[in-house]
Amino acid sequence: MLHLIEEIAIPFIEGLYGQMGYLGVVLAMAIESACIPLPSEIIMPFAGWMVYRGVFDLLGAAIAGTIGNTLGSVLAYWVGSIGGRPLLLKYGRFVLITEHDMEIADRWFAKHGEKAVLIGRLLPVVRTFISFPAGVSRMNFGKFVLYSTIGAFPWVLALTYLGKLMGDNWLLVRGFLHNFDYPIIALLLAAIGYYIYRHVRKPTRATANDE
Repeated sequence: MLHLIEEIAIPFIEGLYGQMGYLGVVLAMAIESACIPLPSEIIMPFAGWMVYRGVFDLLGAAIAGTIGNTLGSVLAYWVGSIGGRPLLLKYGRFVLITEHDMEIADRWFAKHGEKAVLIGRLLPVVRTFISFPAGVSRMNFGKFVLYSTIGAFPWVLALTYLGKLMGDNWLLVRGFLHNFDYPIIALLLAAIGYYIYRHVRKPTRATANDE
């Protein structure tokens, strides 16, 4: 799967950077942050390789990547807020999401949203999808943009620098970071499994009490 993504993504990114320069970095990171699996672990190390070759400037590439991340995050946020929330309110019960669950999520994001977005921007997998639930819960938009930007910059800068450092071997950055995807995915699946178990168990308990 990783090789398939690389085969598709690398020529696409190379074409963007060749034709659009820094705007290509903005566009690629906007795509990645809009819940579309175009990995930043390829986008920014490739930009770092361009820095190594003298085509891009390190800070310029990092700023372009951060701007793109913020733009894509805002798009995903508004999709969640405008489209995702009404759909979940209407049909969420079919996927075990009740209005009560959404109220809990709203309160949680109101209290912890800043930390969730800030830390989420630094985690593989999570960083791509954190904006949508933040939008569904209608986290304060100004705070969402602020913490998304603050969280994105160190991640983007680090990936760009590593790409520059590795030079022609920049793809090794993606290979190394890919190892962290599996434990994060495992934790997410465990959380989803627990959520489903807790919701399915409730009717069973209620039936047992009625008897």
